[in-house]
Amino acid sequence: MTPQRSVEEHVDHVTRLLAPLTAEPGVEAVPLTEAAGRVAAADVRSEVDLPLFRNSQMDGFAVRATDVAHVPVALEVTGDVPAGHEVPLVLAAGTAIRIMTGAPVPSGADAIVPVEDTELVLGRDDDLAGAVVEIRRPRKRGEFVRERGSDLHRGEVLVRAGTRLAPRHLAALAAAGVTTVDVRERLRVAVLTTGSELATPGESVRFGQVFDANGVALAALVEEAGAVVSLRASSDDDPETFARVFDAAIAASDLVVTSGGISKGAYEVVREVLLPRGAEVTTVAMQPGGPQATAVVDGVPVLCFPGNPVSTQVSFAVFLRAPLRAAAGLPELPTRRIRLTESVRSVPGKRQFLRGRVGADGVAPVSGPSSHLVAAMANADVLIDLPAEAEAVEAGADVTVWTL
Repeated sequence: MTPQRSVEEHVDHVTRLLAPLTAEPGVEAVPLTEAAGRVAAADVRSEVDLPLFRNSQMDGFAVRATDVAHVPVALEVTGDVPAGHEVPLVLAAGTAIRIMTGAPVPSGADAIVPVEDTELVLGRDDDLAGAVVEIRRPRKRGEFVRERGSDLHRGEVLVRAGTRLAPRHLAALAAAGVTTVDVRERLRVAVLTTGSELATPGESVRFGQVFDANGVALAALVEEAGAVVSLRASSDDDPETFARVFDAAIAASDLVVTSGGISKGAYEVVREVLLPRGAEVTTVAMQPGGPQATAVVDGVPVLCFPGNPVSTQVSFAVFLRAPLRAAAGLPELPTRRIRLTESVRSVPGKRQFLRGRVGADGVAPVSGPSSHLVAAMANADVLIDLPAEAEAVEAGADVTVWTL
């Protein structure tokens, strides 16, 4: 008789199996343009001050605050500083220099008067030569001046180790002139789906075939957890075909994940091929996702999930998501306790993972427990975790939920 494990026992088993993959992650340098979604392997310190130089926060006029303490006042305009201006200017007392946002503040200036608080009277040739600006509002020292290093000083940390790099992080790195960043290497995960009934989405299906949802789902889940899909393939129920696909996956990957082919019936191609190669097939006391198998082939861990679409996705969430996120340097997604809005029944002796949706009043199941209800799964945002000993849970009780 196949031994039955609790969910906790199988989680421990998978964690030990994958421990070598999470122990000492590798590091690689990638171009900043390719770093989105990657995890910083070390603190990144700025080699420059941000901003790089004193610059104007507004379009307006650079002045000395003492010259505009009493308004209105008319000041001679002695220069013009557009953004990107390369020649430093010096502001003399009793004068003003026109300046654009981001342009370097002239030496001697300590405030910017926004253009809307001024009136410019141009010279005889309709240009700045001989122009005068009337200042209508006083400004204090430092107003609308961005001081060098006011955002970040050279040597300070721009991005902390362990940060998953989002566009805002890339913007800060780019502003500091960073071109490459050290990130954690991503685990290479092969995704194999099995079954002669599978057809690729977009193909014409024959009677008795179904579209392969698991290949798409598992690949997306792997990427979301911080790994990279090294190979994605499907196999029919012919053992030789599956063996060829599987061997290619082993050669190209740090981890292989399969879907289908491990139950107790006929045509269970994963079981047939992998049992002689050391696979351990078991039943976990859970619904959905009872059949599970694991192996290590040529030093590569293998996780085998059942083939029903909901079973595959639940198995990933329960057994594989946390180790992959740990290997990627991402935080574990915590469970939480939420009020159940509807009474539910469960199968005694099996830990039940119902699909649910969280609303203002709590969480409600979105479908029955069957493992083929893939459309209902799409409407869920959590798994409702019911203990193995529970036969019924009444509305109003607090239940544990897992984020999907």
